[in-house]
Amino acid sequence: MPTRDDDWAPQPYIPALASLYQPLAWLAWPLVRVTAGALLMPHGAQKLFGWFGGGGMGAAMEGFAGMGFAPWWAWVIALLEFFGGALLVLGFLTRLVAALVVCFMATATFVVHWPNGFFWTDGGFEYPLMWGLVALALVLRGAGPLSVDRALGREL
Repeated sequence: MPTRDDDWAPQPYIPALASLYQPLAWLAWPLVRVTAGALLMPHGAQKLFGWFGGGGMGAAMEGFAGMGFAPWWAWVIALLEFFGGALLVLGFLTRLVAALVVCFMATATFVVHWPNGFFWTDGGFEYPLMWGLVALALVLRGAGPLSVDRALGREL
């Protein structure tokens, strides 16, 4: 069993296509990390600043209280989404931030959305489960290339 992506080199079904995607394969991990962070940020901005149709912190605190959480959790989650998302985009403290996102998304999946079924269109757990698993992959893999963690040569 391979221990790293580099240890596993499958033979392409269509060898001619390899010349198209192999030179760009190194961009895959930064693309996942940056996208995950960038898509978290607007959720935090809705809570913190009322941007993108959000109701700001007052509405977020009410919403959290309505779900049975202490209202201060709205601040924790808003800060994680906005500033943690920015850190993921940069690839700085990636594993720490991603681990916090895993915990947040596990709670969102199993406590908040689970009773609504699978599909996100019905308020189900599909969306937070997928993002929780993306964050778990970031915990396991780290920031990858094109990151501050890589540039510093350090990570948690």
